[in-house]
Amino acid sequence: MVSLRTNIPSLISIILISGTLAACQKHEAADHNSAGHGDHGTLKDWKFTLVKGDAATGRELFIELECYKCHEIKGENFPTLVKNDKGIGPELSQMAGSHPIEFFAESIANPNAVIDGDAKEEGHIGPDGKSKMPSFADVLTVQQLTDLATYLASLSAGGHKH
Repeated sequence: MVSLRTNIPSLISIILISGTLAACQKHEAADHNSAGHGDHGTLKDWKFTLVKGDAATGRELFIELECYKCHEIKGENFPTLVKNDKGIGPELSQMAGSHPIEFFAESIANPNAVIDGDAKEEGHIGPDGKSKMPSFADVLTVQQLTDLATYLASLSAGGHKH
């Protein structure tokens, strides 16, 4: 059995450290709130943005990941598929001007985050009510995700913007 006396210095250290940390957190919170920060220490106008991506690298990833097997991009040439091998996914060039890069990144990493109302009629939803598209969150690095999203956002109704 461990004696409480032998642990008193350890307990005192823990109490002192906890008190110091709590004081620091209160001081930091006061500084953040007085500098226009929100309740959680974030700036009130903060918005998530991705690192700069490269559309050419994103196009290469689109081919490497075989995204073209499910997604057509009008005006782009990808490896030829047998008609029956073509999967179900929306044509992507018509979406480019409608969404920011972050939307494409979220759609790639978390396909179930936003599902269009007409997705079921178009065959993009499985019997479980979820997107047929797999998540690439565990496959891509942040830079690869950004490059791929940058490529998709760079498209126009006729294909890639040059």
